Amino acid sequence: MRVGVFTFATDRDMAPGRFAVEVENRGFDALMFTEHSHIPVARETPYPEVYGGGVLPDFYQRTYDPFVACAFAAASTSRIRIGTAVCLLALRDAVHTAKEVASVDRLSGGRFVFGVGFGWNRDEFPTHGVDFRSRHALVEEKVAVLRALWTQEVASFDGAHLRLQPSWAWPKPVSVPHPPVLVGGNGPRSMRHAARWADGWFPTSMAGYDSPAAAVREFRELAEQAGRDPAALTVGVAPASLDETSLASYLDAGLDHVDVACVAGSDDALLTQLDDYAVLREKALS
Repeated sequence: MRVGVFTFATDRDMAPGRFAVEVENRGFDALMFTEHSHIPVARETPYPEVYGGGVLPDFYQRTYDPFVACAFAAASTSRIRIGTAVCLLALRDAVHTAKEVASVDRLSGGRFVFGVGFGWNRDEFPTHGVDFRSRHALVEEKVAVLRALWTQEVASFDGAHLRLQPSWAWPKPVSVPHPPVLVGGNGPRSMRHAARWADGWFPTSMAGYDSPAAAVREFRELAEQAGRDPAALTVGVAPASLDETSLASYLDAGLDHVDVACVAGSDDALLTQLDDYAVLREKALS
């Protein structure tokens, strides 16, 4: 099982390149970056309890663009996987996003992991001209457009929401057939989408299931029902915190990867958090 971290990289925190070096030096396997383009001041959407509840943390309105952060992180390291956890694809242009993913994957030597999410904060959607209710269908079609641009010499797509006229697009990703597309998101609907068309599923929590092992079994059953090979798909989790018990349960369940949140108020606190998780990782995997 791979163990990595994800972070809300902001202008008030350690720069993404330097943080990536600290992550790699401690033996972690991945560094993933979150995404929020903006947070409207007038808010109606409550902060979900699964993410902490209460007042929306300040770092939501200060995150770097994830692909810029990924580029700095990739340029500063040589081993760890770099990616998004998650990219809010419903709010993005599919063609530009395909170019960004392919560019970072190619320049990093095939180390990019593309985590996508449907989005929970309804307040962000009107600014982008996107109907919150259509986000699941939009993300599915945009992933199909991305895959076409990554793998086809002349790419095209004709769907219910999107159309791509026959087009050329290079560079192609180094990863074959393309960087893994993982669906983040909790609950049955996200799991069903991941089982049907993604390369893996990684929620922030498996609290809605009897155990992580039960969640893995349900996901693999859904994949099989969709006519896919469950063994070809990955299952991970991106929890807000990690301890010896939870990490052991993920390991016993056969998860492929765990990427734990690493967010702190200062550089020293951030490095202390990394050190603690590094000790936990080493103990669990030894």
